[in-house]
Amino acid sequence: MSRVAQRPLPFSIQQSHSSNTFTYAICGSVREVMSIRISIVLVTVLSVLLFIKVGVTCSSDRPNIVLILADDLGYGDLGCYGHPVAKTPHIDLLARQGVRFTQHYSNGPECTPTRTALMTGRYQQRVGGLECAIGTGNVGRYDEAIRLADQHDLGLPIDEAVLPSALRESGYACGLFGKWHLGYEPKHNPMEYGWDEFFGYLGGNVHYFNHRETSDLHVLFQGRDPVDREGYMTHLITDDSIAFVKKNKDRPFFMFVSHESPHFPFQGPQDHDKLVTEENWTEKNAEAYVAMLEDLDAEVGRLVKAIDQVGITDNTIVIFVSDNGGYAGAGHMGPLRGSKSTTFEGGIRVPLIIRWPGHIPTGMTSEQVCVTFDLTESIFTLAGATMPTKTLDGYDIIRHITEQRANVVRTLFWRGKRDDVTWSAVRDGELKLVRHRKGDSTEQWLFDLSKDIGEASDLAATQPLDRARLRKLLADWERNVDADR
Repeated sequence: MSRVAQRPLPFSIQQSHSSNTFTYAICGSVREVMSIRISIVLVTVLSVLLFIKVGVTCSSDRPNIVLILADDLGYGDLGCYGHPVAKTPHIDLLARQGVRFTQHYSNGPECTPTRTALMTGRYQQRVGGLECAIGTGNVGRYDEAIRLADQHDLGLPIDEAVLPSALRESGYACGLFGKWHLGYEPKHNPMEYGWDEFFGYLGGNVHYFNHRETSDLHVLFQGRDPVDREGYMTHLITDDSIAFVKKNKDRPFFMFVSHESPHFPFQGPQDHDKLVTEENWTEKNAEAYVAMLEDLDAEVGRLVKAIDQVGITDNTIVIFVSDNGGYAGAGHMGPLRGSKSTTFEGGIRVPLIIRWPGHIPTGMTSEQVCVTFDLTESIFTLAGATMPTKTLDGYDIIRHITEQRANVVRTLFWRGKRDDVTWSAVRDGELKLVRHRKGDSTEQWLFDLSKDIGEASDLAATQPLDRARLRKLLADWERNVDADR
């Protein structure tokens, strides 16, 4: 075996051992020693620079996450989901640039429950008291919520929320602009949850121009401070969102754009002089509703354009989704039965569009069944955030798409309460059981969604074994998630 010839060292090294330390005597010319010292310094500097560069690269590789949540947007309220009148070219373009989901569900049939699931990554029932939209003026609307309101505890407990605190801890700038609806009390102000910036309103809906709700509470806030602003609410939300993008374009950020539109009161951007009072607050207006949809679309387009203009398109995920189904008589649910506040498909199946250039194929349509808290799971993974000690309930839907996995079977549950009414549902594969209780009266239906998306054919009588199996699934789930606080 040949040996590689070794070049003689330009110096000699003598080792002496004392108390487990080494003493080196280096002999040679001063020039040679200085040369070695310079080489060591250069290697050290290059190592530090390489470390810094790697650190920056790792940081920049983490995508920005923009989550745009529409309020009460029905399944068929967009052009790309079949609205017969409204023109939504900017959101339709997002769908063409990414993936459009046809079987995405909100976790709740109303605002607060879905937001609770999003912020916690878990079924909102695990929190307790938030299965109904918090009433205007901080009012509880069923027994548990009423008790919590009396205790000044009606809102999302901080120790239950995982967004945005986990992302902030991993280096993300976190901004929330728009609707909160997770508590009126000062301890439930969004800033207490780890948002770096917040502009918006605390309750469920406000006048689009004067930003007041029908209670006597001041609900418009900038951070922890009540503010007054001039402008149409949808536009103000976009203005602050764009400012946040420009401010944080050189670092990873998570931005929650929580629009009011198209929730009532039904006021288009030209309806500044329209008289809106408590008496006509929920009055339907088809023309105004379409104007609101088209304006929401334009504002989404304005925000996406700002993202593109600052040069972060390829490293920014844009998610567009709704918090629940459309308001009955106003929203367009397409072929679906029911509306907001019910667990028929029209109350919980909603649009979801995700764009991530270079990672999600363009023009893709997914039939994968998914739900709001799946987005929480995905956001954690994308941000490299430390998973919470409480196990999240979701499925990483964005990884499912980027890895182009085959569709997986899901079992999902819903329950919403208001007064003496409870709507529940379980979907297992293609079968879905819907249950409606009012006082002592109970109705239930069984549907096969693979053949009956409109839930027109009740199979409860003809498939009693399936009905019994799904009823047991629902009962077991309720025992598992019910909270006590």
